[in-house]
Parts: sequence; C-alpha cells; structure tokens
Amino acid sequence: MSLPLHSRVADALRTEIADGVLAVGSPVPSESALCERFEASRGTVRAALGTLRNEGLIAGGRGRPPTVCAPAVAQPFETFMSFTAWAQSIGRAPGQRTLEVARRAASSVAATALGLDPGTTVVDVLRLRTLDGSPALLERSSFVESVGRKLFDFDPDSGSIYAYLIEQGIDLHGGRHTIDAVLASDADAAALDVDPGAALLRERRRATDSSGTPLEYADDRYRPDRVTFTIDNTQSTHDLRIVKEIS
Repeated sequence: MSLPLHSRVADALRTEIADGVLAVGSPVPSESALCERFEASRGTVRAALGTLRNEGLIAGGRGRPPTVCAPAVAQPFETFMSFTAWAQSIGRAPGQRTLEVARRAASSVAATALGLDPGTTVVDVLRLRTLDGSPALLERSSFVESVGRKLFDFDPDSGSIYAYLIEQGIDLHGGRHTIDAVLASDADAAALDVDPGAALLRERRRATDSSGTPLEYADDRYRPDRVTFTIDNTQSTHDLRIVKEIS
C-alpha cells in the first residue's frame, strides 16, 4: 500500500534536509510552491509541514515563514544540570537575560518540592536562556533562602548560576528531573517568541546536596523546535542517561 501523499511530501523534504539541499537556516519553499511541485492540496502540504515541525526539522509557522533547523546534538548527563556548560560543550553560544531575582514566599508547589513550610521565604529567579542569540528556554527557579541570597552578589546575566554557586561552596550534587509538555502561557509566549498556547517542553527539576537536602526547585520551559530530550538506558547496568538535543 502506498503512503498517503502528505507522508510522501514529508519524506521528500526530510531527505532534502538530510542531504543539505535545504540548508540549515534556509526558508522552506512556500506552500503554494509545494502544492504545485507535488500536485497536492494546501491541506496536504500543511500536514506534511506539521510533521516536520513536530520532528524538530523546521521551525516557524502561523505568520512566520518556516525555516530549516540545525541538526540535533546530544548532551551527556553530567552536564544536564547546567544549560551553560551543555551549550559550551557543543560549541554553541549560551546567553541569558535576567527578568527577575526576588525574595518572596515560596509558591505552594515550590514549598512542597523543597520540603518547606508554606510561606517560607525563597529566592526566585526568572531568566530567558538563548542559544546563539535565539530564545530557547524560559527558566524559573526557586532556591532555598540560604542558597539564593548569594545570588544578590552575582550578575545572573554574566553566566552560569550553578557554576557561581559551586564556587561559593554550595554542594550542588544531584537532581531529579521530570519532563512533560505544557501549553505556553501569555508570559511564556512573549519571552520565547511563540504563539500563546503553543506546545512547550517542560523540565521540572529538584536539585539537592550530597545528603539529599533540596536546594532548588525549577520549572524550565523549552521551545521544542530548539531543544529536545532523549533518554538512553542499558539493560545490563540499569543506568539511565538523559540527553538534551538541539533541534
């Protein structure tokens, strides 16, 4: 049985992307051009482009011309905690713009994750993280007050918060990561340059010291056309490795 036309269109474009015929950063042919080339309806072409967008091969849409994305690059687990360390390790330029650093009562979610009483003071940090200047991640972190107060002597726009805290003697030892999908709020959409309601990858993280005491709760939201995650494990050792990839 032959594949549906939208699958054949997607396959043809996928091959052109893999072969470099459609280079990274280049625009995808217009819908009208694709309709003519494949003798397909606009709905068929849109379905094909939607497939490629979901695979992270192209980005854009809804008023923004789609372009070809960079190929995925894997990240080892040991740098998973630090966005800056990961980006630098693969030769990409990490960036950040701090939107807020504030002392306030912990949200109910953060208080529960950190094992704090409701209303306990924490230090909240909100940063937009970029890859090569393009928005990739909206980072929301709540640090226990004894750790977070050190950030008032640090410029979060200058680099890695984790690297700075480790230099200050903070025992950032491990983390538990939960990955799911959410819809972009108006604030998410404005910061990440996506449409409200667009799908985002969410990583919720609880960082702990070597004794298991929680130090940070984070709710990070990624553009799935810029970053994806892969989980690798082996049966013999039961090891688990989470890999972050650039799309």
